[in-house]
Amino acid sequence: MIRRFAAGALLAGTASLWLNAAAAHSIKVEPNEAVEASFDIVETTIVTKDDMTIFTSRVRGEAGAEKPAATGKFEGSDVYAYVWPTSLNSSEIGFDKDQGIVALAVTFHPDFDDAAKGGKNRDVWHPHWVVLAEDKACGGGLKVIDIPEGTKPKVPETWPGVPLLIDSPEFPTTFKGDAVDVTIPLSLIGGIAGASYDGVTAGLRVNGNLHAPLLCVNNVFKVASGDLSLPGKVTPAK
Repeated sequence: MIRRFAAGALLAGTASLWLNAAAAHSIKVEPNEAVEASFDIVETTIVTKDDMTIFTSRVRGEAGAEKPAATGKFEGSDVYAYVWPTSLNSSEIGFDKDQGIVALAVTFHPDFDDAAKGGKNRDVWHPHWVVLAEDKACGGGLKVIDIPEGTKPKVPETWPGVPLLIDSPEFPTTFKGDAVDVTIPLSLIGGIAGASYDGVTAGLRVNGNLHAPLLCVNNVFKVASGDLSLPGKVTPAK
């Protein structure tokens, strides 16, 4: 299913990626000079430690250094993201069951707010849970799943009220040098132990006419595995 959803989402330049057999539960990747340094993933990991889960991606340059330019309007605006696609079920993060690919995304977008309960989060890197599906209308082949008008699916308490399968929890998120980290209590994602994962950097774009798909993965910068096969395994930190 993951491979099918990802069809068309991978760009040229992934052929040089490789997995480090000595670190089978993380994903280590060769640098690629064709990718912007701040999005050129060199390692992605998800580990559990005590009662927390820690999501980490390391890049060739300074994590978070590149941000999208403001456009002054919502429609057509850009989003940059560090993403961890997982094998979690959408029901494990507060949505209905079996909705699509569950991913944690750390995003930056200067033109709109999508924090929970009317909060402000533009112009700052912040985390989201998103549920993704294949859509050939999107340049990167994937979209954040739309909520059709008139429907009322199950959504988490921190759903920001936009017509998308997106959640806006306030998980601690840290940028330091070449790494971005997100820390989440294990109690909130009990299914994460032993789950599979991957690492992606990408650009998303709000549809210019605000019609479905509302939020497309417009450009995949890099996929850690090269094929979105989710080869990483969540293990306890050593």
